[in-house]
Formats: sequence, C-alpha cells, structure tokens
Amino acid sequence: MSLIRPFAGLRPVPERAEDVIAPPYDVLNSEEARQRAAGRPWSFLHISKAEIDLPAATDPFDVSVYHRAAVNLQAMVEHGILQRDDQACYYVYRLTMGDHTQTGLVAVVSVADYDINRIRKHEFTRPAKEDDRVHQIEALNAQTGPVLLAYKSQAGIDQLIESVTSNPPEYDLKADDGIGHAFWAVKDPSVIDQLTAGFDRMEALYIADGHHRSAAASRVAAELNAGPDDMSGYFLSVIFPHNQMQILDYNRVVRDLNDLSVNELLENVAASFEIREQQSAVSPSRSGEFGMYLAGRWYRLTIHADRLSQDPVARLDVSLLANNLLEPVLGISDPRTDPRIDFVGGIRGLGELEKRVDSGEMAVAFSMFPTSMEDLMAVADANQVMPPKSTWFEPKLADGLVSHVLD
Repeated sequence: MSLIRPFAGLRPVPERAEDVIAPPYDVLNSEEARQRAAGRPWSFLHISKAEIDLPAATDPFDVSVYHRAAVNLQAMVEHGILQRDDQACYYVYRLTMGDHTQTGLVAVVSVADYDINRIRKHEFTRPAKEDDRVHQIEALNAQTGPVLLAYKSQAGIDQLIESVTSNPPEYDLKADDGIGHAFWAVKDPSVIDQLTAGFDRMEALYIADGHHRSAAASRVAAELNAGPDDMSGYFLSVIFPHNQMQILDYNRVVRDLNDLSVNELLENVAASFEIREQQSAVSPSRSGEFGMYLAGRWYRLTIHADRLSQDPVARLDVSLLANNLLEPVLGISDPRTDPRIDFVGGIRGLGELEKRVDSGEMAVAFSMFPTSMEDLMAVADANQVMPPKSTWFEPKLADGLVSHVLD
C-alpha cells in the first residue's frame, strides 16, 4: 500500500464554494454554528454540525444528528452544490493568514501506516469523541473533516507542490474570519506519480491536529475489513511541510492561588524561576521563558537551568510550567480534569489574559512560548504524548472544500 493516494474528491462546484466553506466542526459550539449558518442553506455546517437543523435541545451525539447530516449531504449533491471528480486527483491547498502562508497537499493517507505508527501521534484520544467521528463517517459513507498532518520538509517535494500553484486556482476564497483559502486540482499523471513516490520514501508523517478523526478512520476501516485497494482503508488529510506550519502560544489561566498570598506565591515561584517585574505584557521570546500576570502586574519568569531536561516531553515549556509551578505551587496535578485551570489560545492575544484576571474570574495567568514543530515531532518519534493543550495551530483548515467518499 502507498503511504498516500489520490482520490476522487467530493467538492463544491466553483461558483458555490464560497457558499459551502465553513469553520472546522470542533471550533464552534452548536449555538455558534447555528448563528454562522443562518441564511446560508449550503453551509457545510449543515453537515458537520447537523444538530443546527434540529430542535435546540437536541444532543449533538444523538443518532438523529448523524441521520440529518447524511440527508443534508445528499441534498447538496442532488442540487448540484457538491460534485465528485471523475478521476482520482491530488489537490493543493494554500492557507493565508496575514503575512503567513502555507501550502500543502490534500491526499488520502493509509490507515495501515497509521496503525503501525508510521503516521505518528502525540496525543491521547477520548473514546466519546472517537465514537462521534465513527458515527459521522458511517452515516455519510465519507470523511468530511481532514486531518492536519506534517512531513519533514524536503525541497524536492515542497517545490513540486508549489509548482502547481503557478496555475489559476479552482477556488480562491476569503472566509469571514479573514483567512484565505486557495485550492488546485492535480490531475497530471506524471505529477501524481512523483508525489506518490516522494511520500512513499518518507519515514513518517506527523499528526498535528485530528487525532480523533484518524483514530475513527482506523476503527471504520477495521469494521469494514478494508483491503489494500479499498478507499475505506485511507483517510482524508492535508499535509504541510513542517517548516511552513504555524503554532501559536497556548496560554494558561488559574482560578485561585491555592490559598497563597501574592507574596507567598512569588516566593514559591522563585524556587524554580528568576522573576523580573515588567512594565507591559510579556510575550516570551524563547523557550524556558514565561509571562505571569498577577494582581495587575506582569512578571517575566525564566526557568533555572538546573530545572531543564533533555527528555522530549519534560523539556517542553508546557511541562516546565506544569512540573515546576502549576503542580507544586498551585496544586494542579491533572490539567485535563482540574476545573481551576483554563486555556486561552494565543489567537486571542495577551489582553484576554489581563481581562480574565482583572475581572476576578481568574487569579493568575501565564503566557507561553509556542511549542515548536521540531519538539512535536521529537515527542511523536519517541512514541510519547504531549501534555494537554500544548499546541494551537493557525490558520485552521476549512470544512467543505473536499470530502473523501469511502467507495
């Protein structure tokens, strides 16, 4: 089996792409999705968040939601909004966010290689979220949400993908959040063969976002007893070179000081960090450096050298903060379950940290240096998992630009 394969994508006709494109299913709650889809009958949210077309009290995981998603998908096909390509293609997908651009390959990726860890993970999954994606795939007979993957950048592959963009794109859209989405179909057999062979030579691919979607695809393939030539043995992905991907900071806010006064907290923090008060918000400039907003003041924290580690997980900034401050000082031993901690994506800015502390909702906030792609890949190569909320990728892939039908 090849690591990747071209596929006949189910996608919008060009004049309808702007009507269809939608945010990923997991970045909006049901009410937000209902508002975003208002007046947009062909928004892909009617498939990815189909509870918006059912009574407001409907459980998003109820069987009726998956049934409605299938009905809505079929309606979009019958009305000519979505059409399936008549040949197997790769696709090139460019995301633009401000000055940042990244250009990757849309392909279906081998479940068998996922199962042997050639497609490498860095997170645990939760059974309930896996079940949700399994039910969605089964109801639609399609994968509609792509997994975000990375490969270690290779000049030849990067240039081959980039060369496709010299042609006019089939879609060139700007979503309502300002993110640009450009999309090309790759139908040239020679280019398809070169891409397939180039990826087959790679040691591994890395899941950046989409652990539940890829795990669900593996479960569905096993249930269907997918053979080496069955398209159900592959899952929908967008694969970017690692050095084009952008990880933003994923910051922390904590509800209380664990019965410590401000001065007592500072004294305890000083055991592991150098503390310097700052006159403005602290955006850490390197790994091992943190900002702390406490009682209306910003502090720059620098981890003591003797607290650093060579272990791929322990050396992460999220681990350094957790192991040297959040757990021993603030008593947060399990950030997955402790209701005293919350996480704020860097896209919201440091002002969001100040707001949540100044309002009294939270007592202290920590700004983080972003995790690097090199660190993510090192953790995955070591077959380990990262702490929760270690990465915040931007820009996000859109739903609806292309889906993978399993037959």
